[in-house]
Amino acid sequence: MHVRTPATSANLGPGFDSLGLALGLHDEADVRITGDGDLVVDVEGEGAGEVPRDSSHLIVRAMRAVFEEAGEPLPGLHLRCTNRIPHGRGMGSSASAIVTGVSAATALLSGQDPAHLSLDRDRVFRLAAEIEGHPDNVAPCVYGGFTVAWRSAEGWRATGVAPSARLRPLVCIPDERLSTEQARGLLPGTVPHADAAFTAGRAALLVAAVSGHPELLLEATEDRLHEQYRRPAMPESLRIARELRDEGLPAVVSGAGPTVLVLVDAGRAGGVSSSPETPDVAQISDDLVDSVQRRTGKHWHIRPLAIDPAGAWIETPRS
Repeated sequence: MHVRTPATSANLGPGFDSLGLALGLHDEADVRITGDGDLVVDVEGEGAGEVPRDSSHLIVRAMRAVFEEAGEPLPGLHLRCTNRIPHGRGMGSSASAIVTGVSAATALLSGQDPAHLSLDRDRVFRLAAEIEGHPDNVAPCVYGGFTVAWRSAEGWRATGVAPSARLRPLVCIPDERLSTEQARGLLPGTVPHADAAFTAGRAALLVAAVSGHPELLLEATEDRLHEQYRRPAMPESLRIARELRDEGLPAVVSGAGPTVLVLVDAGRAGGVSSSPETPDVAQISDDLVDSVQRRTGKHWHIRPLAIDPAGAWIETPRS
């Protein structure tokens, strides 16, 4: 089977561990059962030569977790990965791998006709969120679009909110990496009540801004819960985000960082077509490349991306 999963950006400023956006950049994997019981993992693209190619590969680990829950042994596999999502940059590469593994495993265990594969997205989301430990990247990776995720007494839950057609994400990706564990390790156990109340209000406003009022994005993406505490691990990212915000651009740290995400209102940005259907996204990118390069001597990769509306996708293998 062939599985495709999108990059994601979590938090979006104040929506810590709850809000996420699926981006039009995808990892792909071909998963084939082998009769000899062996495991073969091939990787090309991002992480090739770095990620493990044995049973500790994250896709394999996710598949094994699903098979073990079902009381079944993991069969022999040939896994071929084409990675495009940067690793360690706050763009959901781990969530993508986990969702890929869970999607493949649930499809294999379902007994579906290989010619008519389909995803039980709610089950994939719940299992993947349990493995990941938090749902903010997993939810948009599974469902696509803009998602709100939370934990209830029944377990992990998520719902989608249709994003405005004017919204255009743009990512500023540095060469440096940062592990999620390191970024989370900088967060305090408690925060001032005033900061918590401020961020809760901004998170609510952010849902309104993304879903239909992108002119409110600059205020809606203000955060006092996590970004300031992570400054020691990514001072350049926070500096660039602040300076872009001073220019009126809604810039935030993407997930655990160090990528900077800019949520551009294509109907209002300077030099951009006023038509939300035909914005000059390339011009937005050129302007931001110039802006980022004026602020740092390091090399940053600036990419305008679409919002991925579909999320995880599974189909019969390509010929």
